[in-house]
Order: sequence, then C-alpha cells, then structure tokens
Amino acid sequence: MSTFPIRRVKSDAANAFEALGSKPKFWFVEDKKRLLFKAEDRGTGEDWAEVVSCHLCELLGLPHVEYELAAEYQDEEYRRPGVVCENMASSPISLMLGNQLLLAIDSDYPAARRFKVRQHTIDAVVEIVRALDPPDATWLGDVPSEIETALDVFTGYVMLDAWIANQDRHHENWGALCDGQRIWLAPTFDHGAALARNLTDRERAERLATRDRNRTIGAFAKAARSAFYGSTADTRPLGTLEAFRSFGREAPGAAKTWLDRLGAVKPEAIYGILEGVPPERMSETCRRFTLELLKTNQQRLLE
Repeated sequence: MSTFPIRRVKSDAANAFEALGSKPKFWFVEDKKRLLFKAEDRGTGEDWAEVVSCHLCELLGLPHVEYELAAEYQDEEYRRPGVVCENMASSPISLMLGNQLLLAIDSDYPAARRFKVRQHTIDAVVEIVRALDPPDATWLGDVPSEIETALDVFTGYVMLDAWIANQDRHHENWGALCDGQRIWLAPTFDHGAALARNLTDRERAERLATRDRNRTIGAFAKAARSAFYGSTADTRPLGTLEAFRSFGREAPGAAKTWLDRLGAVKPEAIYGILEGVPPERMSETCRRFTLELLKTNQQRLLE
C-alpha cells in the first residue's frame, strides 16, 4: 500500500469550533462538504490510530466514519497534525449520543459523566440498541448478509474494540442518527485512543523483546478494559474481550459472523495498512508493535 495522503487544512477555513471531546477541533467546508478537523497536538499518535482503525473497519466490513490524515496550516506555516472526517449528521439528520439515549430510559442516568460510569452496563446498552434500526443503507456497503439488526452491527463494533485495544467506547463514543421520524444506529467513530498509540517507542521495543511474561504484548493485551460494566454493582469495567463475549451472548449469530470476518484477515493486509502511515507519524518500532498487538488480539478473539 502507498503512503496515505495528508490533507492540507487552512486555519482560517474554520467556520465553527467543536466543543465535544478533549481535543482542539473545528468545522470547515470544502467541495460543499462539511468536514471536521481534529488536531493531534499532544504527540500521542491519535491521528494514525484513527486512520489505521478506519482501514481495519474496512477489512471487516463494519459501518464506520472515514478518517484521513491531515495537517493544519496558518497561511504557509505548518501548525500541527490531525485528522479530517466528514459530518455524518447533516441537517435534517441529528446525532444522539449514547448518554442521551440512556438518559431517555433512565432519568437517573449520570449522562454528564464520561468515565467510570457503572450504569453503562451491557444490559442497558443492549436495551437501547435493540430498539434502534440498523445503520442506513449508505453505511452498509460490505456488511455481511447475515448481519440484520442494530445489535448485530453493534456487536461488531465491540469486537473491533477488542481487536484494536480500544478502551474508549464510553457513552459519548457511540450513538444513533435521527431524522425526526426514524432513529438508527450510527456508524462506529472516534478510535483515536486505540492501538496503544500513547506508548513510548522505548516501551514498545522492550515489550517486543522481553522474556518477562508480565511485560509481553500478550500480557499487555489482556489488561485492556472496555467502558462497559457487567452490572451497576461492579467496581471495574469488563475487559474488552469479556465485553465482546457478553454482547455475543445477546447476538450469537452476529458474533460468529464477525469472528469469521476477523479470521479471514491476514497479517499481510494489516501490515499493508500500517505501512500507509508516513514514517514521521509512525516509527518502525511502533509499526512492529502495533502489528503484533493486532495479531495477538486477533488470536485471543478466535480462540
């Protein structure tokens, strides 16, 4: 695969700033499309993690928001790296996030909190998602024919999380789209916290080479936690693999279908995606570690 292109974004093109989330971001219009620029000004790899995750979604056939690598410029001066994605909720369509949906069925739901929300349980999310239509046809291009319901699709999102070590599927990182008459599951979005992108290359190299069982990539992978709880009494969220298995029990046919898709993914296809990230954004050590992490999680899911 050739290196991913980097879209040039002008600072003065911003026509609205986005308050949701922790990263600087702004909306702009290009070729009659409303686009969001998300800055990666902390140097923690959220830009490449977002784009790599997007391409991994394509391998699986999961409905997903498309992300491109980008660079912000002030006149001709380079400011910072980031990513760009298109608005998935253009008027009259609106986006309802998971916390809004959960608050609608539970007036005591702590919608204002983002992390460590014990009420963000498998049962609560399943109840919401079962009531949604599946994603609109425009997002279903390569979804397996056996996948029919919103819960079937969402189970695929949770499998993706276990594969890419995404610990950030909190209640503002999934949602539904609504046009005033119908409400359907949104495509998966916001994977910038995945793939252990915030590790240093020193730690990656150490984990690649170590003989200490507690420091291996396998041990690291097992430690990944989801943002879902088994019950409101639990003090810790479920592991990412455990969360997928919990959703899989609610949609066993879908879980098997998504696992079959995952099983068909070859290491060469994964590495081809990783090679697409420019070296100034992803080192060779990072590339090797990320490949091994994905292979490890793939094996864990398929066991």
